[in-house]
Amino acid sequence: MNLNEFQQWVNAYYEKRGWAELNIFTRIGFLAEETGEVARAIRALEIGRDRPDEAEGTHEERRQELMEELGDVLGNVIIIANRYDISLEDVFRLHRQKLDQRYDRNTGEKNR
Repeated sequence: MNLNEFQQWVNAYYEKRGWAELNIFTRIGFLAEETGEVARAIRALEIGRDRPDEAEGTHEERRQELMEELGDVLGNVIIIANRYDISLEDVFRLHRQKLDQRYDRNTGEKNR
């Protein structure tokens, strides 16, 4: 599945469940919540679990959890992009252009 197909699939999936119609500020709140869950998953991968209510898991289980949380973040980003009729391919292209203009591709040094 390519990026455009995935963006369309997420849109259809969320619309079918009524999730795409949530207030944009509610959606941003969900994005913030999911971003926190990404941070927690990275912490688990990097330093392990440190709360007694958190289950231990293998490295692969923690990595799988991170992938799931990144998917939740991406789903929210897609719904926000769709709300404003923005293609993720355009987002990726513009982001790359911005970085290429700011930083030298070979050295990583900031352009003057």
